[in-house]
Amino acid sequence: MNAASWEALGSNLAATAGAAAAVLLLAFAVGTARRLHRTADIAWGLAFAAVAVVSYVLSAGYGDGGRRLLVATATVVWGLRLAVHLAWRGRGHGEDPRYAELLARGRGNPQVRALLTVYLLQAGLVWLVSLPVQTASYVDSPVGVPDALGAALWAAGLGFEAVGDFQLARFKADPAHRAAVMDRGLWAWTRHPNYFGDSLVWWGLYLPACGTWRAALLCLVSPLVMTLLLTVGSGKRLLEARMADRPGFADYTARTSGFFPLPPRGGRA
Repeated sequence: MNAASWEALGSNLAATAGAAAAVLLLAFAVGTARRLHRTADIAWGLAFAAVAVVSYVLSAGYGDGGRRLLVATATVVWGLRLAVHLAWRGRGHGEDPRYAELLARGRGNPQVRALLTVYLLQAGLVWLVSLPVQTASYVDSPVGVPDALGAALWAAGLGFEAVGDFQLARFKADPAHRAAVMDRGLWAWTRHPNYFGDSLVWWGLYLPACGTWRAALLCLVSPLVMTLLLTVGSGKRLLEARMADRPGFADYTARTSGFFPLPPRGGRA
């Protein structure tokens, strides 16, 4: 990346932040009207897609065309799949327990609290995590090995989370499995195949941004933040805390890896 590319990237960071904020603010308006703030989860994937599209448009004339198209397409596909899946999964359900608890505690207007601690916070995280997508759009070196490895990681991650989501949805659709713990398929190898797949996706999107050491260091925070969110932030930690009292969950955690896929302990698959 030359000086002009870095200058263009820096001047366009505000536009990508605005794109993320616009999607989350629209989701806030919808969530407030419906009194259902789980809308923020659907907007999460859509905001990443919006940032990718804006980055693609604004980087015209700077980065390699093939890489720009690769990272934009990969991000949009991932974001739209996630948004559609969460919208379908949440149909007919009430408020997400996380948001219900947030709105019930604390002082002040709960809607303002939701705006600040859910929607605007997520907009900031979208902007931060998507830094590799933004930066890769300005890398002008030809597409090479890091891009190919990144695409492979992205595809593996997308496949892992999509298959995991499908297996869980099919399991829950059977009334005989009501309140049962899903421990089959990919869920026998990791307690969170969807979160593990998400992590792979963002490590894959990070690699195309590694055209220079400066870009690699700048963007390293993004996959690290996403992985931490999925493991010790609002992902794995909160979900397992809510499931701790479910019958069979303790046995499931004893034999199944918490994040990275590993053969189930005791040989049960």
